[in-house]
Amino acid sequence: MSTLVKLPVTKTYVPSMPVIGVFATCDPRIDPASRTRAQNIVRLTAELIASQVRLPDGAAPPVVWAATLVDGERQADIVAQQFKQQGVSILVCTPDTWAFPQLGLISLLTHFPPDTPLNLTCGNSRPKPGVVFTHAASGAISQYGRLVHINVGTWADTGANPKMTASTAAALVDWCYAALTFVGLKGRRVVLFGHDSMGMETALQHIIPTRTTFGIEITRLDMKLLADMLAKKAYDEKELVALRAWLDQHLGARIELPKKIDSVRFNQSLAMYLIVRDLMAELNAVGGGFMSQLEWGSDRRGIPLPVADCMESLFNASFDHNGRKPALPYATEADTQGLLTMLFYTWLSGGNPPLFMDFRKVWEAWEIKALAKKLGLAGLKGTTVWEQKGLVDGDNSGSASFDWAGKPGARVADLMRGVSMPLADPGYFPGMGNSVTFVTPGGMEGIAGRLAYSATTNLFTMFWDEAGTIDLPDPLCKAVCNMTTATWPHTFVVPKYASMFEYKHYAPANHLHMTWNLKPARLQYWMDMANVLSGTPWAARPAFVEGTDRPLPLLFLQNGGETAAKMLRAR
Repeated sequence: MSTLVKLPVTKTYVPSMPVIGVFATCDPRIDPASRTRAQNIVRLTAELIASQVRLPDGAAPPVVWAATLVDGERQADIVAQQFKQQGVSILVCTPDTWAFPQLGLISLLTHFPPDTPLNLTCGNSRPKPGVVFTHAASGAISQYGRLVHINVGTWADTGANPKMTASTAAALVDWCYAALTFVGLKGRRVVLFGHDSMGMETALQHIIPTRTTFGIEITRLDMKLLADMLAKKAYDEKELVALRAWLDQHLGARIELPKKIDSVRFNQSLAMYLIVRDLMAELNAVGGGFMSQLEWGSDRRGIPLPVADCMESLFNASFDHNGRKPALPYATEADTQGLLTMLFYTWLSGGNPPLFMDFRKVWEAWEIKALAKKLGLAGLKGTTVWEQKGLVDGDNSGSASFDWAGKPGARVADLMRGVSMPLADPGYFPGMGNSVTFVTPGGMEGIAGRLAYSATTNLFTMFWDEAGTIDLPDPLCKAVCNMTTATWPHTFVVPKYASMFEYKHYAPANHLHMTWNLKPARLQYWMDMANVLSGTPWAARPAFVEGTDRPLPLLFLQNGGETAAKMLRAR
């Protein structure tokens, strides 16, 4: 007779975290000492992952390891059952000996969905060659169309407790971040206020492709709800006072409020943050976006309301009036592809705050040098990055995380010291309110890019390049800012491989996004798992950069290369 279990009625929900399961295959004929060594490698690997991998909120994902070595079908079933009982959704195998792929690993894989991330990390050992098994297993798995990443690294050939080299460990950690992002965002939700932003087709929500590709659901709310909740004062008025006092303390007169009505509007924009924050929490959202233009703040047929710039900056920041918090990626103009880009970058980097920019003005080297000459700047020797290559002035009216007003790790007081909030441009925003402005310092490195969707292939492409921020001499900095919109944030970005000619012709949209300390390998591993095309059409970038890029999976090499294989997998 079946057992019936009544689940309790509950009003609480805690999102489940991805669980990483570490195990090893083995050969039943192997001597006891080598079997103990194999078990120790599993434990050491699990300890490494547990100590170095973090979710965006700083939490450590659960890591479980199997003491049972997968010698054959029976052991494969046992370990698979143990893993499934623990909720394992990411698989790391660390073979140190020869084994039989079908009897152990492949039998274990049949218990899990075919898109479960799988990594084989091994040493290049000689005595009991786990590397031989790794190549045999990679070939066997790839031939039936399943994705597997291998990490042929280094650890000592002898000894009971061999330690991975730093490079081997780094490659595994990068892969784990990609796997956590891929698995951890499945079943999660973002919240978009308003409909398609300003008629920007590149910002469309693409609800079904987003759902089927990434497992992310898009909740759509009308901006009327926010307007009504603002009118009803559906927020904690004492907390609004505290938020305003916190900003007054840090910015003081740099919040431009010449009239009493300006102060009222500024408080409304702060109340928007509190209302939307609570709505996002109620919906368990991991990101969001706000349409704003045109209906909210620009259409005079209605009642224009204050801009959302401060709200958006607060969401993307790693702090607010209550102290440190996880950055919650939030897109201005309801730009869904921008939101997804920032969301993936934030998870892949372990929680680093994203930057939302207009792809505003591309300065080729000859242009910026001509401006410097016109300003009479002396002592230029052609040695700076901007003289040699040029720069992009990233500049947008919203979503600029306060963290980008200073260097990573800076104190909140130091970050906010660089921020000002001038009145919004009345031409663009008759509803007024206050913009956010600062200039990002140079020396911050990471990845700048943007996700794009094409109905032709029903695939997403990530256009990306390594990039860094730069400083300009003060007179040149002011001139560059004034040539676009001085009252908005400015970040001067230089891509590593793309020329400015390429950059300004191959942009997939008018928005660009950047996250610091994000490594290419992490992004590439994730693009493999999510079956996202890699858009790097830069003539100067090699097809493979050793020590930077992840090794191509065998599955791709067997099927015409990365792009061809991903298109085949999407069919």
